[in-house]
Amino acid sequence: MTITFWLRLLAIFTVSSVLAGCSRDADDGVEMNKTVVRRYIEEVINTGDVDNLAAFISPDYVELYQNTVHPIGLEGAKEHVFGVRRAFPDLHVTVEQQIGEGNWVVTRITARGTHQGEWLGMAPTGRLLEFTSVNIDKVIDGRIVEHGGAANLFAPLLEAGAIRVVGEGKE
Repeated sequence: MTITFWLRLLAIFTVSSVLAGCSRDADDGVEMNKTVVRRYIEEVINTGDVDNLAAFISPDYVELYQNTVHPIGLEGAKEHVFGVRRAFPDLHVTVEQQIGEGNWVVTRITARGTHQGEWLGMAPTGRLLEFTSVNIDKVIDGRIVEHGGAANLFAPLLEAGAIRVVGEGKE
């Protein structure tokens, strides 16, 4: 075997090792991002404890709603948590599934809570609501910088009597 053969073989192993290391580093980063989102849900959303909010949310935090970016920062994120917890004091969010790619984490959740305070302009129903949602979060340097998603609220709100079909009950 010639020296050229050995040098080529060494180059192949070196490139393979570097690529495997890059893939492993990327996988580790995605897993860390998924953990940040999961811990935020478990330690902040599920408890209402915003004392360690800054460990999970960037000062430059934005929410995406109907294709519009709303820069709300830490204070806005804190107010959001308080508002949801006022409406649903016993709120519990369960992470059903997470998918990550690069800085992005998609989380499918089930949320359950008793509607005891005004929410989105709706008077409290006193009913237990359960709904599903898909959240999309961007995580940079271990903190969430962007949040958006969609919740399936129509059926639970209709069932609870918080909304009604127009014309319902009229003959």
